[in-house]
Parts: sequence; structure tokens; C-alpha cells
Amino acid sequence: MRRKPSGRSATNSKNSSFVSGAFNVASIAILAGVLVLGIGIGLAFSSAASSSSGNNVASREFIDNRAPNPEICVQNGASAMVMDARLFVTLNPFNVYISQPSMRPGCVLRTNNWQVLERKGLLKSDRVRECKNRLNTFGFTGDLNSKDLEVDCIYQNDAAENFFQNSPGAVAPNIETERF
Repeated sequence: MRRKPSGRSATNSKNSSFVSGAFNVASIAILAGVLVLGIGIGLAFSSAASSSSGNNVASREFIDNRAPNPEICVQNGASAMVMDARLFVTLNPFNVYISQPSMRPGCVLRTNNWQVLERKGLLKSDRVRECKNRLNTFGFTGDLNSKDLEVDCIYQNDAAENFFQNSPGAVAPNIETERF
């Protein structure tokens, strides 16, 4: 009578390790393929969504192109996003309410470039003097040649911080562009 070996045979153990090794390699390859396919589909959806919406205000170039009179604005100041909102304050009981803000493109002029508005007759000397005495500047919304133009004496709020610049790895802005 033949005796059966008590342990596994050499062929069984070799075959078993080959199958489990092949299964691991195949599983890893399939998972890697699914990952790459998922990333590709995600990128396709995100690029299609951002390009078709038209409301993506994620770059300075986009804001510069939408500014009223963009060539004058960029040469003499900076393009801006102008937000109009109304605040309502009740005293008894004390509450603060805000209306739905409206946003539109605008432009902030440097103090030494106000003559752009003066040459077009959009500013009177007393208004210029008053704004200059308070060390402010002018900003406008609407085309310089239209009736929808709104020019305001505005001031730079130095207390408002840009928290994106204070994050680690952020590059400091040019000093000459900080003050208008």
C-alpha cells in the first residue's frame, strides 16, 4: 500500500501561490484601471461644468475683461467686483438685516489718474477736492460713455485683510500695487 504524504505536495503549493499571486496582480491592475478611469471622467465633468457655466470668476484676467472700459481701467487702476447691498438695523429689538447683494464689474482708479474722469467732465472740482482731502480715490461702474455710469469717492479699507495672502506658501503682493 502506498502511503499518502502528510503535507501538501510541491505541485499544489506552487500552484496555489501562483494563483494567489496572479490574483493579487490582476486585482491591483483592475483597481488601478478603475482609478485612472475615475480620474479621467471626473476631469471631463469638471472641465465641462466650468467651461459651460460662464459664471466662473476665478481669475484676474476674467475680471479685467469684464471691467467697464477695460483698457482704461487696467492702465489707470484696477478692475474690481462691485457689490451693492442695503443694511437695515432695528434698535428695539436690535437686529441687522441685509438685502440680497448685487454684483457687477467696476474699476478703481489710482489717485494720480483721476484726470481720466475729469477730462470727460464726469467730476467737478469740489468733488475732487473733497475726495482728495480724505485721501480717497474714485471708483466707477458702467461704461464711461453711457448714462448708466456711477462714479463714487471710495476709500481703501486697510483693516480688511486678504486671508489668502496670509496662508503658508502665499507670495507677497507688490508694494506699489497695495496703495491706490
